[in-house]
Amino acid sequence: MRTTRRQFFTLTGGALAAASLRLDVAPALAQAAPVKLGILAAKAGVLAPVGESGLRGVQWAAERINAAGGILGRKLELVIEEESSPKDTVERFRKLALHDKVDAVSGAISTGVGLALGPVAEEMKTIWLSWDATTQKGVEETMPKPKYSFRSTDNECEAVMASILTGRHWKGKFKTVAGINPDYSYGRDNWAAFLAIMKKYGMDVQVVSELWPKLGATDFTAHVAALAQAKPDLIFSCHWAGDTPIFMKQAHGAGLTKSTKFVLTTGGGVHESLKKEFTPEGAILGYNTFYFEHARASALAREFVRWHQEKFKEWPNYESDHGYFTIVAYKTAVERAARAAGSKWPSQDAIIQALEGVEAESLSGPRRYREDHIMEATFFQGITTHRNKAYDFVTIDPVETMTTRQIQKPSGVGLYDWINGWKV
Repeated sequence: MRTTRRQFFTLTGGALAAASLRLDVAPALAQAAPVKLGILAAKAGVLAPVGESGLRGVQWAAERINAAGGILGRKLELVIEEESSPKDTVERFRKLALHDKVDAVSGAISTGVGLALGPVAEEMKTIWLSWDATTQKGVEETMPKPKYSFRSTDNECEAVMASILTGRHWKGKFKTVAGINPDYSYGRDNWAAFLAIMKKYGMDVQVVSELWPKLGATDFTAHVAALAQAKPDLIFSCHWAGDTPIFMKQAHGAGLTKSTKFVLTTGGGVHESLKKEFTPEGAILGYNTFYFEHARASALAREFVRWHQEKFKEWPNYESDHGYFTIVAYKTAVERAARAAGSKWPSQDAIIQALEGVEAESLSGPRRYREDHIMEATFFQGITTHRNKAYDFVTIDPVETMTTRQIQKPSGVGLYDWINGWKV
């Protein structure tokens, strides 16, 4: 995302003011208790690769903040709990708020968990900075005008960008489509968005199969057999965790990758598992808001990628960016609110007000929260290639980027009303 002149002065001016504020306020607050942030991170099952990456982004942000003196002189302390089922995660959220008395909570990936946490954050009057867990239906029904919940980008952004790329690269090159997507709001909403955009682009495609495996499924034998029987020209899938390589390996074994086009909106979340041996060239693959090998990455992103690879022997995925941003956005908001409060530690209401519209440098470039508590960011997608000697997994070439101003509905507008209003 290119930084505008206004954003540049906002960011640099905020940094100078924050530096001045630290000189004035840090000595007075240095002896205060740490700032406690609760973290909800998935650590088991198919969600683990993405959850672990988000946690690493948070931890790296906290290390950097503490090395620079903390937040207004107060060290940042992370209280980590696990994201699992909606019921259990809600109980852990309550524990963080009531027992651990955290100042805010960061985390949550699954939409099902997010739909449960939103109302609870409002009830508990606890700031919640979600990493993901945001779909159209969930926002409209359970978090229409939140005070304490700050959401990720709309999860459908991935489907919107992938659909635009499908129209751009493959219009007129396929007639039949099939969808295999996880059976909950995220999967169903992404598939619906894809079909709506195909219709908007005047692409007269026939749906020959719609398959809905449960989230976390690891055996797609029956689904793959159904796809082989339907023989679609294109398969759309928004699998986004450990289920993605499992499905692709089984699809390859059935011969589907030889002639069928694939749109994998979010498979880049587990990119190292998408081995060349079973992931074809020429598929559309999405990496959400962070691509580890982006040629125009910032110095901050390059430093993080280097740290991540050296420490974990893995290349990071997008959830690191979401997690990192929630932490630096909170810090920036606290400092912004403290300036307005006359160099005192700000109230929770003042921090919430400062979070609305806050901008901060993240791993994907400048990011911000809109005034309606939804993130803005840059997304990365492209066409898979095997021509990368350094890796045994697919990467993308060319790398295409779109900002949420292009692929996320504006505040107050319904997703399908927005899509139907496009001029194409």
